[in-house]
Amino acid sequence: MKPTVTDFRIEKITRSGRSETTDVTAAEEPLEIRLAYRVGREVMQKSLSVTMRTPGHDADLAVGFLLSEGIIERKEDIRTVTYLPHRSDLSRENRLLVGLARHTDFDFKKLERHFYTSSSCGVCGKSSIEAVEQQCRVQVLDSQLTVPRQVIFSLPRKLRAAQSLFDQTGGNHAAGLFDCAGNLILLREDVGRHNATDKVIGAALRAGLFPLHDYLLQVSGRTSFELVQKTVTAGIPVLSAVGAPSDLAVNLARTSGLTLTGFVRNERFNVYAGGERIE
Repeated sequence: MKPTVTDFRIEKITRSGRSETTDVTAAEEPLEIRLAYRVGREVMQKSLSVTMRTPGHDADLAVGFLLSEGIIERKEDIRTVTYLPHRSDLSRENRLLVGLARHTDFDFKKLERHFYTSSSCGVCGKSSIEAVEQQCRVQVLDSQLTVPRQVIFSLPRKLRAAQSLFDQTGGNHAAGLFDCAGNLILLREDVGRHNATDKVIGAALRAGLFPLHDYLLQVSGRTSFELVQKTVTAGIPVLSAVGAPSDLAVNLARTSGLTLTGFVRNERFNVYAGGERIE
């Protein structure tokens, strides 16, 4: 198991002078996600994505990513998730092979035409929104979930209290899945906001919690188009964030029927979409 933190000797400079000490930083390494799938009787293997992530819960990350991209719909679409052996220490436990079940209808050429790689700033453009809406097979518009505002108030505090990696490094984002009473069900941390969200979604799918119509997602940072897309695809009706949303995030939330809140802090928050779910 790769370490999730790394120790460094550093210099600390203050008004009174400088000194040497030790600091703990979040680990960051590439993860290549590869797919194994059948075309007729032949088993094909292709590289799908490389993402920079904090090692740990890699299977959750891969499964959540595949769900977010519309490649799988349910737990049964996954046959195996295994690390690929490699001679290099750098690549050890950094290459993950996901075997799709025989029944999974998968066209890699079609995926190559519609697949996009997003940066930390997200993706933009009408074509991207249309592509995401086509992939969002789980509709949240029919969710009857209502949430007391006191529950929303409590989510950032509960999320922060469970962030063990952030306590060590100060450099990890977090995503937490909560029930409608505000109980924390799952939490994952990562250097990437989108990775933390994929890890939570993947963990929920693997744990058999789907559908997620009665759950809320709380994230530690701002809300991007990509985070809204992942939340909607997972069927989660409420996304809460301590930071601000982008305009594309708000537009997609409103189009998809997602309840989106931001600046959740000090017992106040803004509702950008789906306010009818907030009691």
